This record gives sequence, structure tokens and C-alpha cells, in this order.
Amino acid sequence: MEKPKCALIGKDGNIFNLVGLASRTLKQNGMQKEAKEMCDKVYSSHSYYEALNIIADYVDITDDRGLEEEEDEEMEWEEE
Repeated sequence: MEKPKCALIGKDGNIFNLVGLASRTLKQNGMQKEAKEMCDKVYSSHSYYEALNIIADYVDITDDRGLEEEEDEEMEWEEE
């Protein structure tokens, strides 16, 4: 499974915010089943760091700049 990029670095570190952002990213990439699975695992985790590791299993954690670079690459690909 290829993980979609998700800009979590620099965001509000509240775990509910982070899982929401990651879940939305998965759903936007047609991965509804994985989004639910990830949420279920995060909500049953026993620590903040365990929850972060679960999120990282499903999305490629990046910052806003990482997403911009990916968009630039996609635009270059479309122009060719």
C-alpha cells in the first residue's frame, strides 16, 4: 500500500486533530477502509507516541512544504 502524504509537522499536536487530518487525507485518496481502521487503532492505543506511530503506518508524515513539492512534481508531469 502506498501511503499518501499528510502535512502533520507544524500542526496542532493534539492527537484528535492529527488523527482527523490523517483520516481526511486517507479518505481524499479513496482509502475509507484504512481511515476507519487507523482511527480505531489510534483510539485504542495506550500512549500519544503509540498513536503517532499508528498514524505513520498509514500516511507519510510531512510538512506543508513537502505537499507543495509533490504538487509541483504532479504539475510538471501533466505538462509533459
